[in-house]
Amino acid sequence: MQCWMNGNCMAAQDLRISPFDHGFLYGLGFFETFRTYGGQVFDWEAHMTRLQEALSQYRIHLPYTEQALLDVVQQLNQQADGQDGYFRLNVSAGEHAIGLQPIAYQQPNVIIFRKELQNPPRGTEKTAQWLTTPRNTPEQALRFKSHHYGNNVLGRFEVPSLAQHEGFFVTQEGYIAEGVTSNIFWVKNDILYTPSLKTGILPGIIRAWVIQKAKMLGLEVREGFFPKQDIRQSTECFITNSIQELVPISSLEQQQFLGNKGLVYSCLHEAFVKEVECLHA
Repeated sequence: MQCWMNGNCMAAQDLRISPFDHGFLYGLGFFETFRTYGGQVFDWEAHMTRLQEALSQYRIHLPYTEQALLDVVQQLNQQADGQDGYFRLNVSAGEHAIGLQPIAYQQPNVIIFRKELQNPPRGTEKTAQWLTTPRNTPEQALRFKSHHYGNNVLGRFEVPSLAQHEGFFVTQEGYIAEGVTSNIFWVKNDILYTPSLKTGILPGIIRAWVIQKAKMLGLEVREGFFPKQDIRQSTECFITNSIQELVPISSLEQQQFLGNKGLVYSCLHEAFVKEVECLHA
């Protein structure tokens, strides 16, 4: 794995973080995961906007420009013979004494991790199951991608393998929320459904793209609070994230879906592939 930390490229085994980093002591850190296409990050601006919103709320100063960070991403790909990669941009609060003393964090630790992409072929189906662990509520109005990941870890423990399966969270009130590592969509009567951000789910980058593209294609999209039985009446289901893109779900426990043969999924998936392939040009 190739890495960059605080201005320097280094091997993964050489990374060092102080135990006094408040990202370790108090879980105060945020991250973005993404992949490149022909060296370009899909919707880089959206990733950085989401990250900056989190950093701003917690008064963490990012000492690098967006362009400088994007240059690092491209540099790490070049060191891998120009191959596209899987990236995690991580910003932790930085080193301070024990206790909640700082009123702002001016010297965070900024790390970019790069690893090889190992995704299955596009359109490969997954199965899904309901999780018994309820989705926790975010600590602010919207959920950020933060170091507070224990709820996701508990959900992951319920799933045999995230490579072939996904676990679906519901809220404490019983409303459909999101997957362990994904946002959820389903189709019922030619209408595309997805949980509202007000349920406390992550505002996914690909989720936002799907909603916008579906509307452009003339599909009706409904965001809201939906109980489990709503998805049980659907014919299609798929999940989204920035690494795996749009992934068809073939079954949810005993319920069967159209999987990668679903018309809505196929239409949106084709549009997404066409858009990211333009980045190679």
